[in-house]
Amino acid sequence: MAIITVSRQLASLGDEIAAKIAERLGYNFVGKKELEKRIVSLGFPESKLSKFDEKKLGFFAGLTRGRDEYLNYLMTAILEAAAQNNCVIVGRGSFIILKALENHISCRFIADEKIRVERLQKSLNCSKKVAAKKIAEAESQQKSFHKGFFNFDVQDPAMFDVIANTSMVDSDSITESVVALVKKYVTAQKDAEGQRKIEELLIGQRIVDILVFIYNLNISFLRAAVEGKTITLHGMADSVTTVDSAITIVSAELPDYKIESAISVGQDFKAY
Repeated sequence: MAIITVSRQLASLGDEIAAKIAERLGYNFVGKKELEKRIVSLGFPESKLSKFDEKKLGFFAGLTRGRDEYLNYLMTAILEAAAQNNCVIVGRGSFIILKALENHISCRFIADEKIRVERLQKSLNCSKKVAAKKIAEAESQQKSFHKGFFNFDVQDPAMFDVIANTSMVDSDSITESVVALVKKYVTAQKDAEGQRKIEELLIGQRIVDILVFIYNLNISFLRAAVEGKTITLHGMADSVTTVDSAITIVSAELPDYKIESAISVGQDFKAY
């Protein structure tokens, strides 16, 4: 019936609330471990996960082809999880990837820093200084991850349907509020329209996977937007020949679709 995404601050109880929402609705819970397994099963090396997985990107990491590859695998994993419907997906920019879906509700859970430090001290049995440092590092990494991969400020409230502060409101009350919203807001019509868009997003992502992983075309930031029977390719290529090859390949893979290109061409561009 619905797809719920959860963004959360460290020690805001976000993961716990996400699990409670999934249990209360009987939905599939897709947390950090589940997403990592999906990404690895698709073909991304497990040894490279720690370099990109909701981490702060270094300058050179942001320029490498590995960044694009990780993002492609991540998007495929999230879209495939969402295609199963009735799920709660935690983190990894899922609220951005699925933002256009009518049956999607995005939540962000926050809490006062003092409360979060106290919670982390208790759970890790560490000093206040260590807890505060871990929270600062987590917030820096989360901000960098969303900025580096999606050019989005995770602290901007405009993207979220629900923002809840867990400093005062208990997790059970927040859970019940989200459950009630899901049941009232997501109608059968919205669910059907959301599933249709998920199918389009999956087609677009599979095109990207074919061009990048099978044909190894040098097109960075490649995206394929599907609307009805029209597919528009976006990105940055090293030559007109590369763009022509992409159009030819997609036309052969999906002959019933009209293929258009909005790919920029830079003669001296290389994907470092």
